[in-house]
Amino acid sequence: MPVYTPQNYSNLFGMDGFSDKLLEMHFTLYQGYVNNTNILLALLRALLDANKTSGPEYAEPKRRLGWEFDGMRLHEYYFGNLGGNGRINRKCPLFKKIIANFGSYDKWEQDFKATGMMRGIGWSVLYQDIKNGQLINFWINEHDTGHPAGCKPLLIMDVWEHAYMPDYDLNRNNYIKAFFANINWDVVQERLEE
Repeated sequence: MPVYTPQNYSNLFGMDGFSDKLLEMHFTLYQGYVNNTNILLALLRALLDANKTSGPEYAEPKRRLGWEFDGMRLHEYYFGNLGGNGRINRKCPLFKKIIANFGSYDKWEQDFKATGMMRGIGWSVLYQDIKNGQLINFWINEHDTGHPAGCKPLLIMDVWEHAYMPDYDLNRNNYIKAFFANINWDVVQERLEE
């Protein structure tokens, strides 16, 4: 059975708008999701091998797996789309698709930022509907609920308090500005092409 290994995102240290202390804390939180994913997968495998799949000792870890796994994966997408200069290539297919779907890049950015500014904890995610190619910004409350079926995540912004409060206190707007200044649009374009 495969074991998940935390990815190394130390290349993000020194990034403008994100203190190293905030990043260290966030990386530790992410490593917890990876560790808990591995623990739950091993436990579920042991219960399956022992034919103990009909009770709560199997059901509850199975339910929890989505939380831990999605927490791991969303953080990998999030850290992966950081570390850039925040400038999108206006000739790339992603930019053209954003214009086709939102009317302008500015309208898309306004919608994405407004999604991230909504009250509550969660994620602002630019998804592509795999069936028709449409781009849609979604608010995701919890790691394991609200993801649109049949959609591919392209750009992930963490808007849980741990992602910004150590540096920005309650000023989520300034955090979102810093996030946008550090988007690695080449990574987002690669996700579109996958």
